Amino acid sequence: MRKEIIVVGGGASGLAAALAAKKEGRDVLLIEREDRLGGILNQCIHNGFGLQVFKEEYTGPEYADKYIQEFLQSDIPYYLDTTVTNVDKLDDGFEITFSSTKTGMKKIQADALIMSTGCYERTRGSIIMPGDRPYGVITAGSAQRYLNIDGYMVGKNVFILGSGDIGLIMARRMHLEGANVLGVAELMPYSNGLTRNIVQCLNDFDIPLFLSHTVTQVNANKNQRLESIIIQQVDKSFKPIEGTEKKFEVDTLLLSIGLIPDITLLDNLEVEKDNRTKSVKINQSYQTSVPGIFICGNSLQVHDLVDNVSLESERAGKCASKYVLSKKIERKTVNIIAGNNLLFVTPHYIDFASEAKNVVFQFRSKTKIAKSMLKISQKDNEIKSKRINYVVPAEMESISIPLEEFNDLDDVVLDLEVL
Repeated sequence: MRKEIIVVGGGASGLAAALAAKKEGRDVLLIEREDRLGGILNQCIHNGFGLQVFKEEYTGPEYADKYIQEFLQSDIPYYLDTTVTNVDKLDDGFEITFSSTKTGMKKIQADALIMSTGCYERTRGSIIMPGDRPYGVITAGSAQRYLNIDGYMVGKNVFILGSGDIGLIMARRMHLEGANVLGVAELMPYSNGLTRNIVQCLNDFDIPLFLSHTVTQVNANKNQRLESIIIQQVDKSFKPIEGTEKKFEVDTLLLSIGLIPDITLLDNLEVEKDNRTKSVKINQSYQTSVPGIFICGNSLQVHDLVDNVSLESERAGKCASKYVLSKKIERKTVNIIAGNNLLFVTPHYIDFASEAKNVVFQFRSKTKIAKSMLKISQKDNEIKSKRINYVVPAEMESISIPLEEFNDLDDVVLDLEVL
């Protein structure tokens, strides 16, 4: 069997990409490893979704359902409870190996592949945390699934390490379920979550936020259950400061210490990667360095808003559709460089042979800036400048510029200047 486009992942990104490709007339197949569509949205029962895409506010499951209903009406074939295990490059496309308990292992070929595999949480093994290895230390996303999907309360006295959005949201969720949430510690001097989540999840419930703090000791009781933790303030080099120890008696420590794009399926392909995003490099069509492989959503870059995931994935689905028709593999590119005060920028290069005629730049700042000026230039030629107020690393910024405004000779540099 052969399809024009295979979409891997049935969350917000995969659904949006598949629908966009289908509307362009492509023959699409979607493969999802879970037993239902919707991805991580199914466990995000808080509101705040859909304001950009639908102009209304929904919970995560409600937002997912809007896309799921449209997807089901589109008659796009799909597999649930099915895992893609390998992707091989062919002379005329790709061969995807997948398996499930119902069908066993199968192979299918495709002209193009859209990666919408999302991201995964960093665990305790990703950081240095001295002390015991007790029960009760889990990631915030796992705790969210246990509570919202399985109905299982993971603890009564809770502390959270890391101020990512999932951690902030779980602070409020655990409080509302009756847990005693003693605080949130953040290694950086600023929160890594959205401002609205800091206000609505911490400030509204008097949950303290300890900036420039980290957990320096984990203690277990005789039953190997978490009994207490010690946090300390850190200096500018992130080293603990003696005399700043604070002890908390807790039975649960939730970790919200970052998300990593899931690109493991591309490991056996020669795809150019980006150390800053921990994903792969793309052009403005969301195409990787391997022609025919597109990537979008949290598998490309960890987003702060699901609305942006959907809009980005729609663009990727349209670009993949145009690629299938043209099969262009020639490239004429210039690099895009993240300059002053920028953590990263996507896309990583502009391809003047690409199907996309607009370049949608998405970027994050390195630090909090009250007033800034974004400047996009090629050598001495300033392409665009835009004033941006209140820039923070947790919130992604974007700007769209027509491809025709760039030349095909000089690198494009984005700088964020402090005003």
